[in-house]
Amino acid sequence: LENFYARQLRLSPHVLGHSKAHVGRVVAELVRAAKAQGLQPGPLALSLRGDFVRIGSAYEQHKVRSPDCFDILVPLRLPPHLEPQPLSADGLGPRGAFVCGLRARAGWPRRYRPFAEGFCVELQGRSHLSSGLVLRWFQGHLQRCLGAVRYRLQERCRISLSACAGRPPTLHIVPCSDYVCCHISMAVRLIPAIPLGDALYLTALPPESAQASPVPEALWSLNASRQEQRLLSWLKEQAPATSCHLKCLQILKGLRDLRGQGLEEPFCSQWGRVLSSYVLKTALFSLLLQGPLEAWDERFLVERLEDLVLYLRDCLRKQVLMHFFLGNASLPEAVVLPRFLKEATPVNLLAAFDGPTLDLVAFQLISTWIQAPHVIRMYSSPRYLRPVPVP
Repeated sequence: LENFYARQLRLSPHVLGHSKAHVGRVVAELVRAAKAQGLQPGPLALSLRGDFVRIGSAYEQHKVRSPDCFDILVPLRLPPHLEPQPLSADGLGPRGAFVCGLRARAGWPRRYRPFAEGFCVELQGRSHLSSGLVLRWFQGHLQRCLGAVRYRLQERCRISLSACAGRPPTLHIVPCSDYVCCHISMAVRLIPAIPLGDALYLTALPPESAQASPVPEALWSLNASRQEQRLLSWLKEQAPATSCHLKCLQILKGLRDLRGQGLEEPFCSQWGRVLSSYVLKTALFSLLLQGPLEAWDERFLVERLEDLVLYLRDCLRKQVLMHFFLGNASLPEAVVLPRFLKEATPVNLLAAFDGPTLDLVAFQLISTWIQAPHVIRMYSSPRYLRPVPVP
């Protein structure tokens, strides 16, 4: 396991640091240009707020293999008179996800009608902001701003933007050979986000989730990445300096990916969706708060990794793994949650999957752990191997 981690999973802090800094500079240029070109008088248009929020494993120190993919939230400015309306309890949207609508308040002013016609859809007799229409506007707006930014950045890198229907646009960055020492091409997902306050955001549902919804464009997904980052910072302060909790998460993600190479469809896709990185992270959070953090010292890596595997197996067999922040009253007092999260209806992240699928994933998970050395030898590809870094 140590060799697998060092040769295939561990990222060079030097390369990761350079990549994050380069992504930050390029995204800042693009967001600045998009905000400047999107300024319009009055409340009848969308525009960018002017900042961006770094989220995901690359910024939480548990990314594996290569620092070539990043996620960035781009907050938008909205007209007033839109209020969040949790809809999970109403049976709308996919199971296993917290969904929310942005509903026009009663007495929507007549002068907002152009905005409503351009960006809203009807749900339950009221206008709701459409995630699909907002996403299409966002993609087109960034594309129009790309020319000016590309010219300013031509000495640093080549940039392009690709878009797929129903998904956030991806910014592709190819550094110039004489600008940075780490010549890695990077892909950055730019995710339009609706600020709710308290560092909470709404983002569009992924297409595979939206298919189950009768009116998918009226539904938004809750993003609590900032709360997750705060919890990870608190854990880092409380746990031993040599804590292995993030290393356990990285190794488990690596084993999941290797095992997936030997599975056939459709189970291969189900395996990846059930054991998504978010599910693995949620299980780790739950397990960390069950016992003393001193037990996560590096010396006990194998024991803690086995605990995490067994905890996940039990969750899969019981078909229950609750969202860590929604309605969770057992969080440490040091991790302050917004009222919106405290009062939200709890969500079971495994509710979207049937019992036989979860039982099969549980069986394969235990099998993968028992046969970990064989799985690593069998499915490791030489193209992922890198020399062990010299201390």
